[in-house]
Amino acid sequence: MSAYVTSNPATGRTEKEFPELDDAGVTQVLSRSHDAYAGWRETPVEERAQILTRVADAYESRRDELATLIATEMGKPMKEAAGEVKLAGAIYRWYAEHGPDLLKQEVLDPQGAQESLVETEAIGSLIGVMPWNFPYYQVARFVAPNLMVGNTIILKHAPICAASSEVMAEILHAAGVPDDAYINVFATNEQIADMIADPRVQGISLTGSERAGSSVAETAGRNLKKAVLELGGSDAMIVLDDGDIERTATVAARARLMNAGQACNSPKRMIVPNGEVDDYVSVLVRTFESARVGDPTDPDTQLGPLSSVGARDGVVRQVERAVEQGATLHTGGDAIDGDSAFMRPAVLTGVTKDMDAYSEEIFGPVAVVYGVDSVDDAVTLANDVSFGLSGSVWGSDLDRAQEIADRLEVGMAYVNEHGTTLPGLPFGGVKRSGFGRELGRWGMGEFVNTRLRRTAAAKG
Repeated sequence: MSAYVTSNPATGRTEKEFPELDDAGVTQVLSRSHDAYAGWRETPVEERAQILTRVADAYESRRDELATLIATEMGKPMKEAAGEVKLAGAIYRWYAEHGPDLLKQEVLDPQGAQESLVETEAIGSLIGVMPWNFPYYQVARFVAPNLMVGNTIILKHAPICAASSEVMAEILHAAGVPDDAYINVFATNEQIADMIADPRVQGISLTGSERAGSSVAETAGRNLKKAVLELGGSDAMIVLDDGDIERTATVAARARLMNAGQACNSPKRMIVPNGEVDDYVSVLVRTFESARVGDPTDPDTQLGPLSSVGARDGVVRQVERAVEQGATLHTGGDAIDGDSAFMRPAVLTGVTKDMDAYSEEIFGPVAVVYGVDSVDDAVTLANDVSFGLSGSVWGSDLDRAQEIADRLEVGMAYVNEHGTTLPGLPFGGVKRSGFGRELGRWGMGEFVNTRLRRTAAAKG
């Protein structure tokens, strides 16, 4: 049986299987991608930009279709799914509009020569390994800048997102990307490792788990290949004593429920002044218990299933283990009966450093609330994890909040918002959340040859 299967997490029914790539196909894919590079690299920048514009147009015109597809294969509620489609289209459009300028030569101080300048060039065939939680967005933020630069791409999506990965390839090819400049593959992890090692491949971008990132980084390093990794997160949300607790807790609850909590940069750890914990928890519990749980294709659904029964059961076990170790469960945390992957969202307090839930990422609709006595305690707690993707600070005194945000050991620090992602903003983390940046001009600079061209003055 193929690992690439559409299994609807809202019903438990398997809807379609997809054949995996065979070993002979690996060689063919590598040759096709490598051979397509020269022609795609030489395609005029303006033409590549026009192609990306057509991709963006397709995402806009097919929004409902694309949203329904991922609602079915990984359980994202329709409103959120449509928002993801819109964001993915906006990323392609941003690079279509800004990419040509980002590829222009940069003139430097001559420093004794006739001319010194920097040219940005493509480097060749790249591999992208993508996760299931944001099927369109996470592909777009890797694919759009690298097609704009002139690299070719071999894309391995998560096995549960085979249907959407096929449609993404179809959209790109219909827009004018040559078939061999973007190749969607249903490959095994072992086949991807072999591809990374092949000299025709110049780099690898992975969004996924720490385990997957460690494996890819090891293979890439052994073969001296550039890698960009966006891994897990256990984002802290620091609530100050000068803010609106009711409003902040409501925003936090909705953010934590988005995509059933399956987001690396979701506010997973909420750090609140001790005197405000009870009120804050009360709002979380009320919001979690009133969330409409159901069929993700129903427009009224607020919380869909997790991506699979296995993923759901793993989160439920994390909650159960936290309670066994002494944490307090205020609501939810249990699986909903049936063949589907639904669970009731949970709120935990009383998590201490000796508990597993203190240091591990909980990739589901679970909020962990901590009480602290001071801002210094809040910052220490926020930074006391191995992850460093993003974090936020909430309060009415913006200068104070900004100073605290600057103390967070993260790649993205927010004040009075959390996890905002836009095409022109850099995305990425530090520590065990990975390395490298995507989106904006930074996403154009990861897989390129930044070449110096220096011309000495002619000698008479």
